[in-house]
Amino acid sequence: MIRFVRTASALLLSLSLGACAVFAPLPPDPHPRVLLQTTLGDAVVELDREHAPISVDNFLQYVADKHYDGTLFHRVIPGFVAQGGGYDTQFREKPTRKPIALESGNGLSNLRGTLAMAREEAPDTATSQFYINLVDNLKLNPQPQNPARRYGYAVFGKVISGMEVFDAMAQKPTTVNAALEAQDVPVENIVLLQARLLPRAR
Repeated sequence: MIRFVRTASALLLSLSLGACAVFAPLPPDPHPRVLLQTTLGDAVVELDREHAPISVDNFLQYVADKHYDGTLFHRVIPGFVAQGGGYDTQFREKPTRKPIALESGNGLSNLRGTLAMAREEAPDTATSQFYINLVDNLKLNPQPQNPARRYGYAVFGKVISGMEVFDAMAQKPTTVNAALEAQDVPVENIVLLQARLLPRAR
């Protein structure tokens, strides 16, 4: 009888360990994909957690919080970038979480179609705003020999479909906007309707 109990216990332990193996959580997706639905069409960006984990997790948290839904691409410069993620359609700046550490110099370059964090002049000031490089912008990479551009801007992903959407943004007329105290603001609002994390690729 004692032997049977021990055997049964061993069997239950084996089944329990097997269940743990089956239901163990997957490690974080190294290349999560996010669908960006805009008033000019849809695009998908693939993020690079291996090279920019802080920026990726930050961006995904804003996606999960639906922060980007109904925000403007408020700065569009042909031959340069399309920038968004910070203002609603009334040109009001949306509240953000604390700034993140700068991850420039991570091996990713500001090439056409890449996704990078916008920031203020100081290095560790990125929050929710991001930009898409419309061309190769190597001058946005860290340049240690140039004090004015020493830190650069952190790339953390790339457009894998729908780049034509951002190219179309660059064809729209822009103007100076008094509310933003900025130029290069599209005359007609270009809106990021929603951003959604796509199911993990197997």
